[in-house]
Amino acid sequence: MDSTTKPPAETSVSDEERFEDASSKEFNEKAVDEVIEKVAGVRIANSPQQNTSSSSEQTEKFVDCRSDSGSDEETLGKDGEGKPKSGEDDDDLIDDESQRDWEKGLTEEEKLANKAKADELKAQGNGLFKQGDFNKSANVYTEALRICPLEYSAERSILFANRAAAKTKLNFKPSAIDDCTKAIEHNPKYLKALLRRATLYEEADKLDESMEDFKKILELDPANVEAKAAQVRLEPKIQERNERLKEEMMGKLKDLGNMILRPFGLSTQNFEMQQDPSTGSYSINFKSGN
Repeated sequence: MDSTTKPPAETSVSDEERFEDASSKEFNEKAVDEVIEKVAGVRIANSPQQNTSSSSEQTEKFVDCRSDSGSDEETLGKDGEGKPKSGEDDDDLIDDESQRDWEKGLTEEEKLANKAKADELKAQGNGLFKQGDFNKSANVYTEALRICPLEYSAERSILFANRAAAKTKLNFKPSAIDDCTKAIEHNPKYLKALLRRATLYEEADKLDESMEDFKKILELDPANVEAKAAQVRLEPKIQERNERLKEEMMGKLKDLGNMILRPFGLSTQNFEMQQDPSTGSYSINFKSGN
């Protein structure tokens, strides 16, 4: 998105509409490589992060990188293909440092060829997403991220956001949030990534984080309908949660106070707490009548 251009207002859309689309023509990886090599006269350099297994083997499974004990991924029991999940692989890990070191040995022509290959992989991932094969689409977006040069921030931002959309469909929500965050790091004004992360934060009961994202969206797009509705919805939720937390904290402080005062024959009932309306702070006074 042009940083000088005000983004258009967005209406409520589905996850399928929220990923960045590309050409829908059928993708042939081998043919694309050959064309790129013939036209550019350079090879397609493989990232050190890419598996040595074939592309078909890589896209047959998707293991979320946040599959630690007790996570929502493990509660699913199986991946999108219906196979048991080991919880041990890091098949979607993107290591920017190793990729940066690897790219130092590439020529500009090789980087351009890799960027073109990443664009083709994105198109393939988008096609798989449209077909409902979210597992394979996530895998293909991962392949694209591992070959797309780091200097192409806009393209990498879209790839992370698209992979987050696929993970959301797979119910891999913590990792989808991570991918949204990476997309936003590459493009802080990326409305689609902000909207998805805000929604995921709300679903995870991270209300403050969700509100912050929706506020950012309204700064970028004051007419955004989803963000306006979210602010109205979240404000009472946050207030109710804060009141509940305050009551819980006061209860714990009261129990602690009674434990300390008991040896002196006193309790918190011997004291009264008054709030200063101008500052909101509290003062505690001894009840002289007691």
